[in-house]
Amino acid sequence: MPGGCARGPAAGDGRLRLARLALLLLGWLSSSSPTFSASVPAPAASARPPLPSPCPAPCECSEAARTVKCVNRNLTEVPADLPRYVRNLFLPGNQLGVLPAGAFARRPPLAELAVLNLSASGLTAVRAGAFDHLPGLSHLDLSHNPLDDLSPSAFAGANTSASTPSPLAELILNHHIPLSQEEKQRPNRSFESILAAALQTGHALRGLSRLELASNHLLYLPRDALTQLPSLRYLDLRNNSLVSLRSVSFRNLTQLESLHLEDNALKVLHNSTLAELQGLPQVRLFLDNNPWVCDCHMADMVTWLKETEVVQGKARLACAFPENMRSRLLVDLSVSDLDCDPILPPSLQTSYVFLGIVLALIGAIFLLVLYLNRKGIKKWMHNIRDACRDHMEGYHYRYEINADPRLTNLSSNSDV
Repeated sequence: MPGGCARGPAAGDGRLRLARLALLLLGWLSSSSPTFSASVPAPAASARPPLPSPCPAPCECSEAARTVKCVNRNLTEVPADLPRYVRNLFLPGNQLGVLPAGAFARRPPLAELAVLNLSASGLTAVRAGAFDHLPGLSHLDLSHNPLDDLSPSAFAGANTSASTPSPLAELILNHHIPLSQEEKQRPNRSFESILAAALQTGHALRGLSRLELASNHLLYLPRDALTQLPSLRYLDLRNNSLVSLRSVSFRNLTQLESLHLEDNALKVLHNSTLAELQGLPQVRLFLDNNPWVCDCHMADMVTWLKETEVVQGKARLACAFPENMRSRLLVDLSVSDLDCDPILPPSLQTSYVFLGIVLALIGAIFLLVLYLNRKGIKKWMHNIRDACRDHMEGYHYRYEINADPRLTNLSSNSDV
């Protein structure tokens, strides 16, 4: 027992020295490695996931699909509290009226927004810079709107001379709703001129690959409307009222792959247009449902149709006028079939003959009435001549009195 009591204090001193040595080592490690404390896991409270972005009250949001839909809500402006994650924004069926500059400016910006649908949203005006602060916008739909004022800088922003093009790749402008003259802000401007000004501004749309202008009642396209769109691959002009393509140039559209001209009022494609279309190496042309006039002016187009592979479904193209050529296929025509002599249908010829007979009968009756009343007419003409002579003599007498001062004084004295 005495020996065991002697070993107890020695063992306790050893343990104390070991504990002091461990504390010294821990202090040395904490002082020599400042990142040690940073490597220690943070408390659980600091690792909570971020709160989800709010959804505007009148809208439906899906963060998984990155989509916000505010459809048929009668909104008068773009919602201010759009979530940051939005990639697809749908705003049809509202009453936005005027889209001002910076309409989508947010802090932080909506950098992910790529698809913007503003169709049937009551837009009458789009101001310059309306789509600024949308660096990822690639698809824009402005269809079914009564646009009366589309600023030339709507897609270019304030700096129209900037060399950096807009990210826009697809622009949909179908079914423009025409306004009455009383409703228009600028009554003298046509939709054709408004549209051309917006497409021609600077280099804003140099990256545009798809342009849809269907069902806009277009009568013509201005000559330089498409010159600033060198990347265009798809152009839809169907269901308009285009009579001729002489005024528009396709020369710069070297990347064009599809050109839709169905359901217009085209009567013939002239040599200048045919040469430009033939110079587009990749284009496919659609010309169905146009009222082709098969006369001598169609000869060059018929020859071109037989040789080219550009026109899709060319075997379906048929004459609409004149009557004797109706429904004949253009590719089956020969130059000898095309004549410019006016050949009227029998019903119209009969109408003209009947009209001539009626006019001749009226003329004969009029001449007969004049002949039967020749004496009275002669007397009436003599009376008119005498009345005119007396009237002119009175004027002559007054002129002589006014010209001679003595006669003037005499006339005034006699009046006294």
